[in-house]
Amino acid sequence: MQDSNAVFLNGICALLMATLSWATPGVAAPSLIEQGEYIFNAAGCAGCHTAVKPKGAPLAGGRELKTPFGVFVTPNISPDRETGIGGWSKADFVRAMREGRSPDGAYYFPAFPFASYAGMTNDDLAALWAYLQTRPAQVRANRAHEIAFPFNQRRLLFFWRLLYFDGTTFAPDPEKSDLWNRGAYLVRSIGHCGECHTPRTLLGGMRLDREFAGAAKGPEGKRVPNITPHKPKGIGAWSPQDIVSFLSDGVLPDGDFVGGAMTEVVDNSTSRMTKGDLRAIAEFLSSVPKHAGP
Repeated sequence: MQDSNAVFLNGICALLMATLSWATPGVAAPSLIEQGEYIFNAAGCAGCHTAVKPKGAPLAGGRELKTPFGVFVTPNISPDRETGIGGWSKADFVRAMREGRSPDGAYYFPAFPFASYAGMTNDDLAALWAYLQTRPAQVRANRAHEIAFPFNQRRLLFFWRLLYFDGTTFAPDPEKSDLWNRGAYLVRSIGHCGECHTPRTLLGGMRLDREFAGAAKGPEGKRVPNITPHKPKGIGAWSPQDIVSFLSDGVLPDGDFVGGAMTEVVDNSTSRMTKGDLRAIAEFLSSVPKHAGP
């Protein structure tokens, strides 16, 4: 009888300790980590922060992004304390995502889409941070960007930010439906779709007067399609279900399959999103201003 009581008491103690551990600061609850994983996939974090050729360790950085200003090399965002972000605080992470600044206050180049991530809510940023802490630490030193003068001068980003960065958190439009607002948040903030699908100025700022109109020269110098509801330049002939199917499995309305960089987006990001969120994206994209182009 005493043995059974001891086992019972030990079980209760273990349960209490487990419950208390999730309430302890610095230890995230499973639900928060699960939410963070969803945001991680929706934002496409793994794709940008994992080297492709040769294939690198997840989140260890090293992927090259070729732009008109030079080659940007993505950093290690694994929890390694020396070469990753393991030494950061949550406040450091939020500052990077919302303000585009490093823990020491230096400006990040806008190849890191902080201008879009700035719209993310505090809850989603906290969840993403919690999930990143669960990833394996990868030891890989960051490489320097290969950017020509004067674009390599970070202090000049002060003026770029005055022109193109407002840092405001997403605010729902009270005149729109919940579905539309969810789609706007996913497209403009978490998914940062405009970073590729919006043409840019000579200084690299997004031309929001032609939002989602596509770009003649996007990442790697390749054309990025128009995703406004323009006919025939954009996706105006697509139904909301066409958009959902495309984002879910990469099938175009004509039965062909997606190609190029969007293949990676579908495989690693949109195909992992809920059908509800994909319908929200379709609702939003079907309503944005029509633009011809690129």
